[in-house]
Amino acid sequence: MKKVIIYSTPTCVYCQMAKAWFDENGIEYTDYDVSVDEEKRNEMLQKTGQMAVPVIDVEGEIIIGFDKPRLAQLLGV
Repeated sequence: MKKVIIYSTPTCVYCQMAKAWFDENGIEYTDYDVSVDEEKRNEMLQKTGQMAVPVIDVEGEIIIGFDKPRLAQLLGV
């Protein structure tokens, strides 16, 4: 199983959609709330150079936004 990390905020609709999609497809993921976790917010900034969420990291492949076709391709869904 591939390691999936999502950097999100509670108010982000696309973050909620991405997590729901992961759940529907049985994909395990680690969720970091960058609105309260400064360390993870800085980590996200290092990876992307921006504050947009969601940022999804699939084994080092960075996706900004909820790009369902790209996620399906990377995760074999």
